[in-house]
Amino acid sequence: MLAIAQALMARGEQVTLATHGGPYTRVLDEAGVHYTLLEPTMDARRCEEYLAGIVTLGRPGTRLQPPDEVRAGVRSEVAFLRAHAADMIVIGFTLTAYLSARVLGIPLAASHGGSYVPPVFEQGLAPAPSQSPVPQLDWLPASMLKMMANLGPPRMRGPVAFLNEIAAELDVEPVPSLAALMLGDLTLVTDVPEVLGISDAAMSAWTPRDRRAYRAGTRLRYVGPLYARLDLPIPARVEAFLDGARPTAYVCLSSSTPAFIRRVVSGVRDAGLRVLVGATIHELHDLESAEVLVESILPSHRIMPRVAVALIMGGQGSVQTAMAAGTPFVGFPLQPEQELNVALAVRHGMAIAIGPRHADEAKVAQAVRQIVGDPSYAAAAARTRRHYVEVDGAGRAAEAVIAHLRAHAGSECATEGRR
Repeated sequence: MLAIAQALMARGEQVTLATHGGPYTRVLDEAGVHYTLLEPTMDARRCEEYLAGIVTLGRPGTRLQPPDEVRAGVRSEVAFLRAHAADMIVIGFTLTAYLSARVLGIPLAASHGGSYVPPVFEQGLAPAPSQSPVPQLDWLPASMLKMMANLGPPRMRGPVAFLNEIAAELDVEPVPSLAALMLGDLTLVTDVPEVLGISDAAMSAWTPRDRRAYRAGTRLRYVGPLYARLDLPIPARVEAFLDGARPTAYVCLSSSTPAFIRRVVSGVRDAGLRVLVGATIHELHDLESAEVLVESILPSHRIMPRVAVALIMGGQGSVQTAMAAGTPFVGFPLQPEQELNVALAVRHGMAIAIGPRHADEAKVAQAVRQIVGDPSYAAAAARTRRHYVEVDGAGRAAEAVIAHLRAHAGSECATEGRR
């Protein structure tokens, strides 16, 4: 969001930023940008609960947010947007904005779905998961799991019930499905055709055919990779650790638990590599030794080119950081869209996927040895990097937002007054 906001401002647009908080507001603080903290705010405990909810999203009975939190979020967002006379909302994973935008009658642009968009399902490109969403289904054949991965998202209503109960109270359009939860009126598809395997023409031409699955008017636009390039220095002790004397792995598993990270680090050590840990929100300094170094938030785009292998979850940000760096990786995808992100890298020959439930020390060690011992992974990563190296994802996202406003707000908003 910071990158898109900066790209919009560089193009002369009026931008205001708001957030419900959480540990990564420090990124905005360090960038020196002004933002408004909206109620209800996300303290450390609520963030932990929210992450746990994301992991189980799609399972029967799971609610990502309680009703009062949704109501309060919409209320504060609407007040903020009215106060700033906003013409459009651009979101990451602020899901209450699906309702706030409809209350105000303004368009919403979304980037959080990454490449997890309808043409993927319609062309059968969503992979069989490395672990099924429900453990009891792990025994199903891969062909059936793949079919479910492509047919399921447009038909799943349960994951959006927590929003739609409040949508009914507000008398605004609901979110029809899990697939629609990844889309905006303008959906910024943060990848390139060469990686995803769907042409630019097919992506731009897509329109919803099933109103039961998607909101009418949804449009898709390729903008290219969009991942964090944090303007942070590499600490001196990390520089010394990355001296190239021995193969080193980078473990950065934000959307996880300390126990899982410890298990992964143990597996990497069993494979004989040193480990640099990006702990982010987790307290892991007791892991430190001569062979393991722990830091909090690191500029991953500067770290990954200097390691032999990365071990990451499946969010598109971390996956694309590895792709853009030309770094092979082991991915532990949690959700269907993460399964797709990691599967794209696997298809290009630069990654190995392991379902988190199946990721014991032995499997992690085996995957690390395979990547480090087989030069084809590094060669494939270098080839994949070339698809991203000249693409300004944030700039193209900003241009797509501006074009959408011009198309939908008329000539007056095309020249002045947009926020």
